[in-house]
Amino acid sequence: MSEHYIIVRGGGDLATGVIYRLFRCGYKVLILECEKPSAIRRKVAFCEAVYDGEAFVEGVLCSRIEDISQCRQVWEKRQIPLLVDPEAACLKTGLDGQTPAALIDGIIAKKNLGTRKEMAPVTIGLGPGFLAGEDVDYVVETMRGHDLGRIIEDDYAQPNTGVPGMVGGVSKERVLHSPEAGIIHVKSQIADLVEKGQILAYVGEVPVPASITGVLRGIIRDGYHVFKGMKIADIDPRKEEKKNCFTISDKARCIAGSVIEILLGEHILP
Repeated sequence: MSEHYIIVRGGGDLATGVIYRLFRCGYKVLILECEKPSAIRRKVAFCEAVYDGEAFVEGVLCSRIEDISQCRQVWEKRQIPLLVDPEAACLKTGLDGQTPAALIDGIIAKKNLGTRKEMAPVTIGLGPGFLAGEDVDYVVETMRGHDLGRIIEDDYAQPNTGVPGMVGGVSKERVLHSPEAGIIHVKSQIADLVEKGQILAYVGEVPVPASITGVLRGIIRDGYHVFKGMKIADIDPRKEEKKNCFTISDKARCIAGSVIEILLGEHILP
């Protein structure tokens, strides 16, 4: 590994696809996360290390650290460090005075939560909310379709439609949203085969029934405080695709390839 290191803001499933590819290519990566991440596809999200101390995705281990100075010992173990630092305050000191070679905003908040070009020599925003050339140097398109993974240098990504991508011929019906605000109590586990109408969870006393029959591809962590209308679960209608619950998606891998293209184009080598 080189002395360069890359910061990725966010450790959800799409960001994890990027982080995983960077790691496999030999880059040193530091993940910055919020205090209570709300990943749905938790089996393929490094952000789960915030709660459990570590997260294991496709043979790669991510370990939570408490200070940026601990990065090197984690990298030496061939692992990925994660620091709870939603404001990216660690950039003020860097690692032993060294600033990151690049910063990637993979929060996928559909808006910019504070990433700026001056944070690193190369900055990349994933999805809508960033103006390439002004907020960040590059934007990578995250909407499924012909332009997925397209590198944008002087415009925004496509705006969020609020309509999930098609999976097995099903779009919006496969995603569940919280019926109320409150604490979620999960009754089914990721990769379970569920039937339409089956109770997957309760928000307070309000049941959350399965919208379709299929594989529970993702569900928010038990005990999380959700708001009304918040995305809380995802069902894949293809029962034979159970293994997909534990592997990085094609979408995440496509976006990751574009990030690598940008870094190599900027001569940021692993």
